[in-house]
Amino acid sequence: MADTAAIWKQLADHSRRTLSALFEEDGRLDLLSTRLEWGEGDLAGGIRFDWSKTHLDAKLLALFEQLASASGFAEQRDQLLTGAKINVTEGRAAEHIAQRGVGAEASVEEAAALHLRMKMLVEAIHQGALGEVNHLIHIGIGGSALGPAMAVDALTRDLELVDVHVVSNIDGLALEQAFAACDPPTTMIAVASKTFTTIETMTNADSALKWLADSGVSDPSGRVVALTANPEAAVLWGVDETRILPFPESVGGRYSLWSSIGFPVAIAAGWDEFEAMLAGGQAMDEHFRDTEGRANLPLRAAFADQYYTRIRGCQTRACFAYDERLSLLPDYLQQLEMESNGKRVKTSGDPVEGATAPVTWGGVGTDAQHAVFQLLHQGTHLVPVDFIASIAPGDELNPAHHRILLTNCFAQGAALMAGGNMAEDGKDPARAFPGDRPSATMLCDDLDAATLGALIAFHEHRTFANAVLMGINPFDQFGVELGKKMANDIDTGDVSFDSSTEALLAAAGLK
Repeated sequence: MADTAAIWKQLADHSRRTLSALFEEDGRLDLLSTRLEWGEGDLAGGIRFDWSKTHLDAKLLALFEQLASASGFAEQRDQLLTGAKINVTEGRAAEHIAQRGVGAEASVEEAAALHLRMKMLVEAIHQGALGEVNHLIHIGIGGSALGPAMAVDALTRDLELVDVHVVSNIDGLALEQAFAACDPPTTMIAVASKTFTTIETMTNADSALKWLADSGVSDPSGRVVALTANPEAAVLWGVDETRILPFPESVGGRYSLWSSIGFPVAIAAGWDEFEAMLAGGQAMDEHFRDTEGRANLPLRAAFADQYYTRIRGCQTRACFAYDERLSLLPDYLQQLEMESNGKRVKTSGDPVEGATAPVTWGGVGTDAQHAVFQLLHQGTHLVPVDFIASIAPGDELNPAHHRILLTNCFAQGAALMAGGNMAEDGKDPARAFPGDRPSATMLCDDLDAATLGALIAFHEHRTFANAVLMGINPFDQFGVELGKKMANDIDTGDVSFDSSTEALLAAAGLK
């Protein structure tokens, strides 16, 4: 890979024009607004991706294309897609894409076989082969919980075949709340853990088994499904082999929704919906694989991300879904982006020269307009914003609901860019809006399972593209492990801490 320092300098030195000035040029929409389509007939769908309200221009795009080339983007994308050990710090491949049917042939075949195994169990449960099942308590943490929770919430607003409760927090209140909503004799437990040793997950699983036993269920272990890359550990814990749904070691936690970790999605929404989600993800994979330069949508998104984070010094990026079905998307993206790219060294071990992942945050429109948009419009922070909306409504109420929702979404982007002064004389500084504040919009035809899959895959590839441009490994997460190790050390009593921590432990009766 070539030296990228000179390109970063050219990017930093590029003249800055306002968004209003950029819109005076012809062809801006053609340059930065692109529609991606997939499927035919009833399976057809699409998303319009619009970065025209960002400060990207033709010169910046050309420079970022040079940066991508110098950073080895094409080569690293090929490694990702062919199952090479691109997770260099852990010596692993990152083969979540194979779960969607794109990647190394052997890995795609393995994924198809494991999906068939999961489909058979899902359909058996729906057909009553395991008795009456009305509830599922899905126990996991991190990627084993955030993805399933988001997808179940997005896809089951109209119909939920099985009532699913996702529990991740070790705080017992979370588990008790799920218990209160479920009828023990008709409840199954899904335990999602890559290693089947995660302390929070296994502690919650033990408590769930005790709840079933205390509630008179004669064979609590017979109500458990294990979702894991370590089937042997699940067998030792007491799960029957027929109810273990494995996934490959090369599928990382925050990228695992497409594997057996998606079991609660298939249980709640049905296998057809889960399969449609995979198909939408595959459509984005094929675009990412086959498209070069600025036309590659996840790569173009990374160009904008790097411009604002590295060049303009933006410490946060906000995502606002103008659709209640995507209320958990900001939470999901927090882990995906911040756990993947919240690093300070490159794959070489050298320090990163500039900022890496911004803080990802967001909310749901129109609620957020009455909470945080004051800062976005008039605050001192420059915050790039992503808006996500669906042309088709998710409700059957008066169309005025959806019309007001969409007009608010589009108006916010326009107002952030244009600014102005709301005073009658146009001179009141308290009513002044500086404008020139960037946003991007992702406008979906509808928020169905395929569209959800395409959106998630888009953000996965965007995260990867950002990592390549920064020279970091997005597939490890050692920062997650340190605090967990120290928490375990407290139980052993083999470690001492600073005086503040020792006092807190003593006050809580832990020492």
